[in-house]
Amino acid sequence: QVQLVESGGGLEQAGGSLKLACAASGRPISMYAMGWFRQAPGKEREFVASISTASKHTYYKDSVKGRFTISRDNAKNLVFLQMNNLKPEDTAYYYCAADRAAAQDMGARNGIGMDFWGKGTLVTVFS
Repeated sequence: QVQLVESGGGLEQAGGSLKLACAASGRPISMYAMGWFRQAPGKEREFVASISTASKHTYYKDSVKGRFTISRDNAKNLVFLQMNNLKPEDTAYYYCAADRAAAQDMGARNGIGMDFWGKGTLVTVFS
């Protein structure tokens, strides 16, 4: 089992930045692709970003490319999502996920069948 705990959410003005962290415990995350997903109130969950096990490959939802950066520190069992130039439409609960499948598949699967999930952290962006 892998336990994932997200942190770093909060209230931020449009144009600002937040950095989310996902702390893993139970097993090393080095064997898992890691991803971030989000779900806004009343909307479907959507893929945001994913990163391969050794950080060689990253993938992003089109609307966050150039603004968000996913990274990981396997030695510390941490995954990050740096979010810059935030927009009100980024408002959502953000969830961390771990999966043994390839990082490039996370977007296409939209999180279906992920091995482990965190409970989420709320990001609210106001204009």
